[in-house]
Amino acid sequence: MTPNSLLRRLAPLALAALLAACGTRPVAPPTPAPVVSRVSEEQAQHVTITALGLVGTPYRYGGNTPQGGFDCSGLIAWVYRTEAGLQAPRTVAALQGWGQPLPADQLRSGDLVLFGNGGPPTHAGIYVGEGRFVHAPSTGGQVRMDRLDARHWARQKLSYRRP
Repeated sequence: MTPNSLLRRLAPLALAALLAACGTRPVAPPTPAPVVSRVSEEQAQHVTITALGLVGTPYRYGGNTPQGGFDCSGLIAWVYRTEAGLQAPRTVAALQGWGQPLPADQLRSGDLVLFGNGGPPTHAGIYVGEGRFVHAPSTGGQVRMDRLDARHWARQKLSYRRP
């Protein structure tokens, strides 16, 4: 058999294989593995409830108790120490390395939300569900609940952490 005759005999098979491959469905990308946490779902719910209960507490730079007031990292540290027995870092920059990063589609109540403008995060809060978070925003203010999609927060670079 000459190379040309072999090619003529195999061409229809090659064409059929090519057409069959074009008709197959693409393989879906694998689903990301769930992020493992040192905080149980029950503890995460306690974190959420406690954070919500602190709404209205005065803001105080460096504050880390309900009696003395909170700044954003002080609020997180106090809530996690009280409700989950975990020692959270005391600065927002250090919170960026605490726990594990997670995609937005795995966010649950009790996770951390960190905000920044391209560099290290400059603000943080506790996610409480339905697109809302509790945080201690600024001098003269109080611990409050806001929406992630609110104008100010939606313009920030956002990342999520699970302790």
